[in-house]
This record gives sequence, structure tokens and C-alpha cells, in this order.
Amino acid sequence: MSPPARRRPAGARAGEQAPSLFEAAIERELASKAPLAARMRPASLDDVVGQRHLLAPGAPLRTLVEADRLSSAVFYGPPGTGKTTVARLVADHTKRRYRALSAVDSGVRDVREVLEDARSALGSDGSGTILFLDEVHRFNKAQQDALLHGVEEGVVVLIGATTENPFFALNTPLLSRSTLWRFEPLTSDEIAVVARRGIETEGAEADADAVALIVDLADGDARVALTVLEVAVALARHGGDGRVGAAHVEQARAMRAFRHGREDHYNLVSALIKSLRGSDPDAGMYWLARLLEVGEDPRFLARRLVILASEDVGMADPMSLVVAAAAAHAVELVGLPEASLNLAQAVVHLALAPKSNTSARALWRAQEDVRSGPVADVPPHLRSANYYGASKVGSGIGYEYPHDDPRGWLEQDYLPAELAGRHYYEPSSHGAEPQLARRWRERRDDASEPGETQT
Repeated sequence: MSPPARRRPAGARAGEQAPSLFEAAIERELASKAPLAARMRPASLDDVVGQRHLLAPGAPLRTLVEADRLSSAVFYGPPGTGKTTVARLVADHTKRRYRALSAVDSGVRDVREVLEDARSALGSDGSGTILFLDEVHRFNKAQQDALLHGVEEGVVVLIGATTENPFFALNTPLLSRSTLWRFEPLTSDEIAVVARRGIETEGAEADADAVALIVDLADGDARVALTVLEVAVALARHGGDGRVGAAHVEQARAMRAFRHGREDHYNLVSALIKSLRGSDPDAGMYWLARLLEVGEDPRFLARRLVILASEDVGMADPMSLVVAAAAAHAVELVGLPEASLNLAQAVVHLALAPKSNTSARALWRAQEDVRSGPVADVPPHLRSANYYGASKVGSGIGYEYPHDDPRGWLEQDYLPAELAGRHYYEPSSHGAEPQLARRWRERRDDASEPGETQT
């Protein structure tokens, strides 16, 4: 038996059973006692706040919904941006049968039952089926594979909603058969509209600074805004005149919650690294604070700083690697919260340090030669001579010991003959690197006789 379709008190669409009187009574109770966000769900596309790039008159998603021509799709974006709401409005505009599942409490069996029911309906009266799958990213590979054939054959039109980056969360075959629609966080002005509608729905009044605080706390999430508002209204009405002030909102918010999914993890770390590479200590400190606030592993952050010290600062400030490694050691030794101070010091040092990626680029050039160039033998004079009989096979013969020269250096070939004259390291003019590179160039270009002191 297939999962029941979403029922509406006003009657049923094609493919749905009419609700019983008992079910209708339950729906009336839920409608009056449901959370404010549920009671305020838009009844039409015109009522949806935000997503104008998708839902404004003439916008692509709205055009397809109103024409009932929407093909399999993935609605992707942060919570509280209207993905489920728009999916429900699709149901109101379609002549096709509409089925809804949540990946939180559904499995492969439920999916197969929907597909079998859809196939039967298609064969019996030609009725198509739309399957809305909320939290689709929670389906594992096997569960997503169960959907694949039904979507590919056109047995169902899938609408999947996800807060996770679909390129991380969904199988490539399923994603390639769907259109991706990106839902953006609501702007401050849009959240303010949602808040004012909520105040009107609750029959309350609110101070301007209270609305502004709700907007600030929402972070583009309409559901958060309405949840905070609902609690603030209840607090204002308890022992007060019912007018919502900033103090009520402060009490309602409890503790601010930050989104931190897989994509957020990568984006925040990317912002930290790029800020340090760009020599901005203020931005670096902000992104470090964000990462620590959401509970990012400090050891991971320390490792990223150690990598940056060599990749982006390099020889322009050789001490940066020492500072970053010391911070990583301090994280292991001290632990949070105090180790955040060590990470902060490393962030400031790395941001202010001169930048050079010449050592990293030298490695990348050498790796390219190793992978695509000739596989050269080690020259005989560089081979190990620390075993009996080495000289008999020519190993080590001709090697000159640099410390025997008064300069501590002498001219000698260290690259294989096939790579003679190849240069990987090209110094920059940043920080300490010019002074360090000058000695190297003087040695490399020195044509003086051995034993002559170099100035």
C-alpha cells in the first residue's frame, strides 16, 4: 500500500482520498495549535517572501510550476528559505498525483511502494505522479538508487529538498537527471516582512527595535524568525501589555544557533585561508571565531595553518612555519578554550607575514617532471657508498664533500644529466626571501676557483 497523499480540508485532488470527518477535525485542531511558521505557510506563489529570482512573475521556476511542466528537480538551500513551501504549492498547481515522503522516516520499501503505485496509475488512467522527498540528502546511496529507475523512466517526477550541497549529498546519476534550483537566504528586508506578517497573524504589536533584533537573529531563516517571534509574543502577553519589545526577543532567543553542515565547513575554512593569504588579520580573526563557535576541531584548524605557513608564506618569512607548528603543539598541550589564544596569535602572524609561494611552486614543478619527465637514474657520485663493495660498482666515486671547501660549498652536479640546467625554485622579492636567495644566486653563478673565499 502506498503512503497516503497530503490531504487538504477543502477537498482532494486527483489520486487522493477525501479526508474523513475525524481527519478533518484533526486538521482543524492542528491548524489552530500549530507553530506560527506552519500557520503562516503561503497559500499562493504571490505570498512567498523571497526567492524572487525563482518565483517572480515570469521567473523560470514559477513559469514551470504554473504551467504544470516542472520536471524532476532538487530544491537546494539553507533552512527556512521556502523549499517545502514551494513544493506544497506545486501540489496545488499540478493535475498530477502528488505524494510526499520524508527521508527522515522513510526507507527503500516506502520508495518502491510509491513507484509501484505510480506505475499502476500511469498504466490504468495515464495519471502522472509527483514525489516530493524532503531532506533527500538523508537518503544513503542504496535508497537514492531505488529512486533512479523511476525518475529515469518518467514513472515519477521527483522534487527533492535538501539543505546540503547536492554535489556532496546526492548520487551523480540522480543529480544529472534533475534540475537544480538554488534557494537563497532571505534578505534583512524580506525577514522584516515575514516578522511583520507574523505579528499581524498573532494579533500583537512590536517595537521597531524588537523587529530589528529578530531580523538580526534570523540569519536569513524565516522559520527561525517566526519561532523567536512566537515565543516573544507569549512572553510579552504573560504579565505585560502584550507589546513585544527587544527584551522579550532577547529572552526568546535563548542561544543563537549557527548552521554548520558539510558545505559550511568547507566554505568557512576556505574563507579563513583566503583571508590570511590576502593579509587581512581582521577577516582572519572573524572566520577563526566563527569556526571555533560552531565547534570545529581546533586540531584541524591548526593543521590548516601549518600548511598555509609553507604554501603561502614560505621563504618570505621562514619563522611562520615555526609559529604555526608551535600553535598546533599548543592545541594538543593546552586544549580549548585556552588554545584559541594560540590559534589567534598564529592567525595574526600569518596574516601580517609577507607572502611567497615559491617553495610550493618549486615542488609542483618538480613533481610534474617526476610524473611526466624521464625517470632518471641517480648519478654515480650521489649514490650511497656506505656499504662494502660500493666503490667496485662506482657508487660514490667522484663525490666532493662541501665541508672540505673553506666556503662550505663547491660547484657540483646534483641533478641527473637528463635534467641538467632545470630550475624549479625561483625566488620572490618578498620579505626575507631576497636576502636568502641572494646567497644562493651568488653561489650558483660563482665562477671562482675552489678555495677562493666568496664575499
